[in-house]
Amino acid sequence: MDRTGHCRLTDLSKRYGDAVALRQVNLDIPAGRYCCLVGPSGCGKTTTLRLIAGHETVSDGTITIDDVRMNEREPAQRPTAMMFQDYALFPHLNCLDNVAFSLKMSGVSKPERHARARELLALVHMEEYQKRLPNQLSGGQQQRVALARALVTNPSVLLLDEPLSALDPFLRVRMRDELRRLQQELNLTFVHVTHSQEEAMALADMVVVMNQGEIEQVDSPQAVYNQPASIFVARFIGGHRGNRPTFPVVPATSACRPMTWLKERAWLLPSAATRSVLGRRQAISERMPLPGGSDRLSTRVRGSNSAWILTIWMS
Repeated sequence: MDRTGHCRLTDLSKRYGDAVALRQVNLDIPAGRYCCLVGPSGCGKTTTLRLIAGHETVSDGTITIDDVRMNEREPAQRPTAMMFQDYALFPHLNCLDNVAFSLKMSGVSKPERHARARELLALVHMEEYQKRLPNQLSGGQQQRVALARALVTNPSVLLLDEPLSALDPFLRVRMRDELRRLQQELNLTFVHVTHSQEEAMALADMVVVMNQGEIEQVDSPQAVYNQPASIFVARFIGGHRGNRPTFPVVPATSACRPMTWLKERAWLLPSAATRSVLGRRQAISERMPLPGGSDRLSTRVRGSNSAWILTIWMS
């Protein structure tokens, strides 16, 4: 089956008066990818999602989906659907009518829209609950209904705004597996906003790390984890293991001085092939000069059982 849902952002900016929420973002999301936008609060990830959905107007730049410009299109005219953080289910409608609501507004007949809604409820394993009201459902069940409602219009791109944040840890893990299963089964492009580094690593095949309205790195989860493109990415992605680097940032001119500023605590980024470690200062066995123009210094250090490569990020 041919994939649709190729989403491209070109020099995308968003301003609110003098405040810049997004600054010349360039991002190419191939069709059929599970893309996670991750970063601290206020970094611009939800703004990016809302711009793609059409819920915010673009200040500068272009949004295209399958090579069709989206800037001037209303949300209902775009091949997207959005699943909100609070699910936004209609409290007076049962599950079946919640899922079928957008088809009703499009003029689809009742038998046809209910048949389609039942298909989607079955897809998310909620067909037995079609007559229940939202307040009769658990948080995980409400999320499944909201997901079915987002999928009922056959979007090319599904936008998810922190869909797992309201769930308890056990349900969160279960729903992560469910989201990944649905994405692969439906062959859709998912763009998922999250604060959780762990969630992004578990779900995505494409991770976008954002900071202060700009993209710091776009790569696979493995590459972002093992080869961070900046000190911010190293701290943010590594931090979810509870091992944030405790070393001070020093200027590049200090690179060839004795490295007594290194902290005693190690910071580990494991990989199948190589590992990056901020190691104990007494473990350093040799130093290498900082290459011209580079922003990092590689040094070989000796661990307890084997030798590792130390990557020190410079300012």
